[in-house]
Amino acid sequence: MLSQLSPAIRQYLIVTGNYWAFTLTDGALRMLVVLHFHSLGYSPLDIALLFLFYEIFGVITNLVGGWLGAHLGLNRTMNIGLGLQIIALAMLLVPAAMLTVPWVMAAQALSGIAKDLNKMSAKSSIKLLVPADAQGTLYKWVALLTGSKNALKGIGFFLGGALLMLLDFAGAVAAMAVALLLVWIASLITLRKDLGKAKSKPKFRDIFSKSRAINILSGARLCLFAARDVWFVVALPVFLSQTLGWDHWQTGGFLALWVIGYGMVQAFAPRITGKASGRVPDGRAALIWAAVLTSVPVLIALGLGSTIDPATLLIGGLLLFGVLFAINSSLHSYLIVSLARADGVSLDVGFYYMANAMGRLLGTLLSGWLFQAAGLGASGLAACLWVSAALLLLTTLISLALPQASD
Repeated sequence: MLSQLSPAIRQYLIVTGNYWAFTLTDGALRMLVVLHFHSLGYSPLDIALLFLFYEIFGVITNLVGGWLGAHLGLNRTMNIGLGLQIIALAMLLVPAAMLTVPWVMAAQALSGIAKDLNKMSAKSSIKLLVPADAQGTLYKWVALLTGSKNALKGIGFFLGGALLMLLDFAGAVAAMAVALLLVWIASLITLRKDLGKAKSKPKFRDIFSKSRAINILSGARLCLFAARDVWFVVALPVFLSQTLGWDHWQTGGFLALWVIGYGMVQAFAPRITGKASGRVPDGRAALIWAAVLTSVPVLIALGLGSTIDPATLLIGGLLLFGVLFAINSSLHSYLIVSLARADGVSLDVGFYYMANAMGRLLGTLLSGWLFQAAGLGASGLAACLWVSAALLLLTTLISLALPQASD
């Protein structure tokens, strides 16, 4: 069946299938680690520390990974990412006595490197598979890849919980490692060998973008993701659990469904933002949607100080925030692929996703510190939401400088 498709579509499907398989195991592994180590009596802070290196190494990998992709080719960096994830899973198959915090942190660091190599390779390769004059198609393909990835990550949360119940921790990890090994072998055989290799070999100093548009977009992306994670990573789950009395399954299930819905909105973002009428977005679209999103954390924070039922307020606010954030994220994902240079595309995309990872890391650290410093409960969550609004306002202001269609 694949042989009847055009080479570009065939490669797109291979890249997407590769990315999907990785994402499922990534989401499932995160849930497996959280649930397993919680059952062993680890504190929430200990569990959060397990993922600290995952985020830190994401920053480093995106910066260096773009340079590697330009030198080695995106097929190799994507396959290296898959291989590293298999090793990370294998590291968790040691006897239970060896599953110490430093060992699991090391495995998560390797998984973080693998994830960002895989993501950078997948996003960069689409630029090379779509003709330069087919920007509408590029937007649609990027939105489908990004949206399906996030939906599958949410499904991976459920998969991790199900595998833990059916096979126990070691059995679940082993099953995922074997499945990913088969995907890796198929990818080694079918992925185009010269995909994304730069004609002129970039120097290591070229990892830092020299494009004004990409630097501006990267700054906006950093603030956008810090604005999400400053209340989403620590403050929100703890508030749902401790203040509203939700159990772990309710909290985890709700957030997993939120991620799935968020991914579905991302996939349909081109229709929402005007592609159906023949328009592709520019900097003006990113500016408008960022400004609209800024109002949501403000409204939720104000609502927390009112008589509105907090559960109703948060569920409604999260749904609205999720839809608007997904559109913003999808617009940014299209703009970076569109603005990136065709020769050495992975350098620009890697730099941009380095900013994305820095935003996640900043938001995660701020979320825990602010929520605790402001007094836990509604006051702590409100503090995180006000900082989220400030970061979104900064995103909007930075987006004023993004190139527009008339530029």
